[in-house]
Amino acid sequence: MPNFRLPADSLEYAVLRTLWELRRASVRELHERAGEPEGLVYTTTAKVVDRLRDKGLVERNREGGGFVYTPLIERNVVERARARQLMSRFLGPGPRPAVAALVDAIDEIDPALLDALESAIQARKERDHGA
Repeated sequence: MPNFRLPADSLEYAVLRTLWELRRASVRELHERAGEPEGLVYTTTAKVVDRLRDKGLVERNREGGGFVYTPLIERNVVERARARQLMSRFLGPGPRPAVAALVDAIDEIDPALLDALESAIQARKERDHGA
């Protein structure tokens, strides 16, 4: 598994998401797509890109008179890691009571979703265990 740290906030994630969409971009391009719409100045976007590089999420290559950035980590890898982190925080050290509460909440919100969840769990078990 590659060594990287997750985006720390929604801004880092927005810039990284934009880079995944573009596949390669300069800071200027990232700023135009992710920074400007949020009302950020160019230097803030540049700092975010540097943080993503320090975290091992993007790489920088010189092209012409500037730098172009590309993602080092695929989106699905980061999304799985974010989901694991979120679930660990949500469920805590003893996950069984939290999972039971989650099932109860899903049942109250959308009982049909429990069937979908059960199907997804069964499909996962069959895939992982060849059942």
